Amino acid sequence: MAPRATALRLVAKRTLTPSLCQTMKMRYSTVPLAYDLHEPAKPSVGNPNKNSPIVFMHGLFGSKKNNRTISKVLARDLGRSVYAIDLRNHGDSPHDPHHNYTAMAADVGDFIKQHDLKDPCLIGHSMGAKAAMTLSLTSPALISSLISVDNAPVDARLESDFARYIRGMKEIESSEVTKQSQADSILQSYEPSVTIRQFLLGNLHRPRHPESQVQKFKVPLSIIGKALDHLGDFPFKDPREVRFEKPALFVRGTKSKYVPDEVIPLIGQFFPRFELVDVEAGHWLISENPEAFRRAVVEFLSPKE
Repeated sequence: MAPRATALRLVAKRTLTPSLCQTMKMRYSTVPLAYDLHEPAKPSVGNPNKNSPIVFMHGLFGSKKNNRTISKVLARDLGRSVYAIDLRNHGDSPHDPHHNYTAMAADVGDFIKQHDLKDPCLIGHSMGAKAAMTLSLTSPALISSLISVDNAPVDARLESDFARYIRGMKEIESSEVTKQSQADSILQSYEPSVTIRQFLLGNLHRPRHPESQVQKFKVPLSIIGKALDHLGDFPFKDPREVRFEKPALFVRGTKSKYVPDEVIPLIGQFFPRFELVDVEAGHWLISENPEAFRRAVVEFLSPKE
């Protein structure tokens, strides 16, 4: 199979020394994460309630509601509870000026402890995938397995689309729109795709204020805007210093360029027990091809004979 072109430009950076690697484990002030719990109607034998749950993490500008349907399906098919969470600065979770993968991973680690989740599997898409990978490498004892959806443990530059989205969303807020149709009209100048505009506008809400109908974004645009330059980074550089020795599944879209063939050896160094599944879809593969994604996850998490 011929190597695929890379949408994210890979960036060479110096290897971390052991002392710096310890710095990566520094504690940030964590925030309590909002979540939806999807419980199976019939828990599988050996997996009642909170035993072997799934913690599901969205991508940039996403929220727990984006994973609502697939979470319900996985809960049904696997007999496991699924916790769909809002990462910091997204959805209904609190805002914090630190928006990086180390901080996000610390939040999720605290969430697992606070909810007494035993041996959960982490599933993360895009930004959520890097947060999940970061937690699996910093606190491997907390989790049983990892599923990374269309992202890899590598430094890369984000496409300029995200900065453009921020500019459009800031214009919407400054225009003090009261209807989503008004916001969509503004955003058309920044993004031609109706699907992507609808996804971004899913963050709009009307804050509880008796005298105003103005809509605002749930995501703190200034914080996310400042974080964009580093959201393509991965906190760990040297797989000789840290590894996740438990099962890991990497699912990538065949039409996406976020996980090019040339990074597969690095995935194997950080995650030596990894499996790779290609799904006929682009970067948003969970919504583009949910059945193929469901099959990949169910096969990976089902007991092996």
